[in-house]
Amino acid sequence: MKGTLLNTVAVAVGATLGALAGSQLPEKYKSFLLAGIGLVAFGLGIKLFLQSKNIIIVAGAIVLGGAIGMALGIQEGIESFASWAQSITGGEGRFVEGIVTASVLFCVGPTTILGCLQDGLEKKIELLALKSLMDLASSIFLAASMGWGVLVSALVVLVVQGALTLSARKLAFLASDESMLAELSGTGGVLLMGIGLGLADIKFLPTADFLPALFLAPIFVWLGRNFSMRKARQDHAETE
Repeated sequence: MKGTLLNTVAVAVGATLGALAGSQLPEKYKSFLLAGIGLVAFGLGIKLFLQSKNIIIVAGAIVLGGAIGMALGIQEGIESFASWAQSITGGEGRFVEGIVTASVLFCVGPTTILGCLQDGLEKKIELLALKSLMDLASSIFLAASMGWGVLVSALVVLVVQGALTLSARKLAFLASDESMLAELSGTGGVLLMGIGLGLADIKFLPTADFLPALFLAPIFVWLGRNFSMRKARQDHAETE
């Protein structure tokens, strides 16, 4: 859990510094800064999306995952939690948006999963240490634009990454399966592009509702692999 704790502290420190600095910035600069972060997130999303080797799997995971997420009310649940946190802390401005956006941004991507697996299985934190540096910088800029809501996302990082680290032995197969990682990266890239569109104020999407897609992408790879193996055995049996 050392890596997750480090990541949580990094987000908390970055969000605090950003929120303090952002209170001195005019609104037009905050909007401009947020648009820049959105463009970077969109570009990173494209990079991850291009790692996919089977676009159909990514598309299927996004569509079905989005339907599941909407049925479960994931976006609404996170927004309700964010609103509750705002009422408790007295946050203002884009407090709720800051929690939701930062939480999804910090918890999406292969580095999160691989880093937590490395932490849980090998007790090494190199990947999460690198992620912590990136999240530190991101949280500063996000908090400067959105305020103290980004600080609350540190709790989400602690819960999500902590759960992944504790489940590392059950998820160990992901670390060595290149096909699953490729489709997981591609799916995460789509989510990051959605976040980027929202940050750049181009189009708001309930990105959190698509989070189940991250679990479905590896499952679809496994199902497709099993189907291919069965078909190959059947074809072999027919030729004998």
